[in-house]
Amino acid sequence: MKLDERHLVQLAAVVQAGGVTEGAALLGLTQPAVSRTLSMLEKRLGEPLFLKGRRPLQPTPLGRALADHGQAMLVASRKASTLVERFRQGRTGLVRVGGTPFFMDALISGMIAEFQNASPDVRIDQSYGYLPDLREALNADRIDLAICPIDMLDEGSGMRFQEILPGRNIVACRSTHPLLLKRRLNAVELLDYPWIAPPPGSPLLADLRSLALSLGATEIKIRYAGGSLTSAINYMKASDALTILPHSVVFAFRAEKAITALPVNIPHPERALGLLYRTEDLRAPAVEAFSAHIRKSFENLKHLIKRHEQAVVWGL
Repeated sequence: MKLDERHLVQLAAVVQAGGVTEGAALLGLTQPAVSRTLSMLEKRLGEPLFLKGRRPLQPTPLGRALADHGQAMLVASRKASTLVERFRQGRTGLVRVGGTPFFMDALISGMIAEFQNASPDVRIDQSYGYLPDLREALNADRIDLAICPIDMLDEGSGMRFQEILPGRNIVACRSTHPLLLKRRLNAVELLDYPWIAPPPGSPLLADLRSLALSLGATEIKIRYAGGSLTSAINYMKASDALTILPHSVVFAFRAEKAITALPVNIPHPERALGLLYRTEDLRAPAVEAFSAHIRKSFENLKHLIKRHEQAVVWGL
């Protein structure tokens, strides 16, 4: 015998509320409509669903058993409705984000935690990559958005870029580096010290080569290469080695007072950090909510980063 699930849900509401009128109100239905449903259900079963003459209504054993099934359906329906509403609000779902390692480790990972503190039902899958890898991942639908620095985006690329932070590279060192003791630093003196090379594929590696050429050097003393951000910082803390980092990364570690920036201008392309999407993609609400959180977080940080740059790098 096949029973209509809607009839069981109405039965459950009546049993829960103790009356037909009250049960109908729980479901937003009229009392006559629910009464007809119960009559049809009893006729189909050939058994009563409620004990006669009891107020509030008391279900028979069969009525109670069927009401329990209806209650489970009612709970599942309400959970599904809540899930849909939370999905539309961007409070549940999956966000697949890729980004350049140094920015993801220094800044974005903390912002992800803040986002999930407010939206714990949103899962974040993070991956690493540089611009060519990230564009490929976007085109292959392996990620929903990328967070990376870009100096130029080709027209007709099918991508949209939203800037969140102007680019600014600096020469980083430990906070007790000998060069910080000089009253006036000559950029050529940078060549006297060993360097940490950024990872292969990083635009910072090209920036390091440009720096060497601007100083009239065909090569630079690379002592350590290919490490993560944490390993590069730990290496700097224990040596006189220098490296190129985005200023915002040094800013992110300001509380530790272990690394800082040298007051010297270095050449690098006009590059900005931003969010990269496929233009034609219809993004899920959770992706939109996460993107809005990242934009707002950087909007709040911009002025602090600028003040830190003026104070630490240029002594203003």
